[in-house]
Amino acid sequence: MPYPDEFEGFMINEIGKYSDFKKQSFKPKKFTEHDVDIKIECCGVCGSDAHTVTGGWGDAPTPLCVGHEIVGKAVKVGSQVKDVKVGDRVGVGAQVWSCLKCPQCKSNNDNYCPHKVDTYGCPYPKEADPDETISQGGYSSHIRVHEYLVFPIPDAIPSHLAAPMLCAGLTVWEPLVRANIGSGQQVAIVGLGGLGHFAVMFANALGAEVTVISHSPSKKDDALKLGAKHFVSSGEKDWAKPLAFKFDFVLSAADVLGADTLQEYLSTLKVGCKFHTVGLPDKPIKELMPQFLTSNACSIGASHIGSRVECLDMLKFAAEKKLFPWVETIPISEKGCAEAIERVNKNKVHYRFTLVDYDKAFRA
Repeated sequence: MPYPDEFEGFMINEIGKYSDFKKQSFKPKKFTEHDVDIKIECCGVCGSDAHTVTGGWGDAPTPLCVGHEIVGKAVKVGSQVKDVKVGDRVGVGAQVWSCLKCPQCKSNNDNYCPHKVDTYGCPYPKEADPDETISQGGYSSHIRVHEYLVFPIPDAIPSHLAAPMLCAGLTVWEPLVRANIGSGQQVAIVGLGGLGHFAVMFANALGAEVTVISHSPSKKDDALKLGAKHFVSSGEKDWAKPLAFKFDFVLSAADVLGADTLQEYLSTLKVGCKFHTVGLPDKPIKELMPQFLTSNACSIGASHIGSRVECLDMLKFAAEKKLFPWVETIPISEKGCAEAIERVNKNKVHYRFTLVDYDKAFRA
């Protein structure tokens, strides 16, 4: 049964069998007066997708359609929708609903709403959907989203480049702007990958002097092209010693983080400054000692995507500064989804994937 009663998606039916995508139909949540239906044009492939379908982050409900870096056109809007009209090119990130009533939502922290619904694999609360439907993501023909989590895409940003901004870009933008990163500050970016390359671009454009710390010396040229002023290979012995008390902020986008390397990163911070991670490894940091923090009174933090206000600001900033990610495109299909996940899982992407050619894959 075609849209609007059912959507189609490339789905995983068993967590762990991450190469076994099957095209199948699913029912979206009940349409409400504040919802927007989007016919998807393209979708970025996030590390979160790989962590989910491989089982790295634990179990998830199946069948499951992942993908939360979505760009498309609005094809249906609810009667109370104010800021989206049919035909608008819009985007959706890693969240599709929030309550808009709690203190977090009312303070532009809707990304920390305790009732929020992630874009895929998350049940809606009864107040949003009486059937408590499990959300399904963007490797699909359409998506149904609350208007508050639907973002207009600036004309200056092509769709396949805008898509990765809606999770990866926003995930690093939020901690940078909340830390008030700007001119005269020394910022280190740990890991130059899908998240890290966004962080380098944004931190540099915000005015900071950026150092990339990476275990891959071959990425030095890329780091400098993206705006870094310095590159440090963390594979070299005693690499951190010359950087003691250097940085105002260290942002880690690394997918692996152990206690020993964490202690080295912490040593590079100025007194009272922060190590902040947006990389979310599959394994915990073992043997983390409070003593790690005492030599410079540093702190450790983490964050989750960004708010609506921050997403709109990021898109405007990127459009004005012409800050675009490095993206490879793959036509969406069972084979294409499997290839993308496999390469992300093995860190063989330079530096983001966007799935495209949706019109060829799905019925009108």
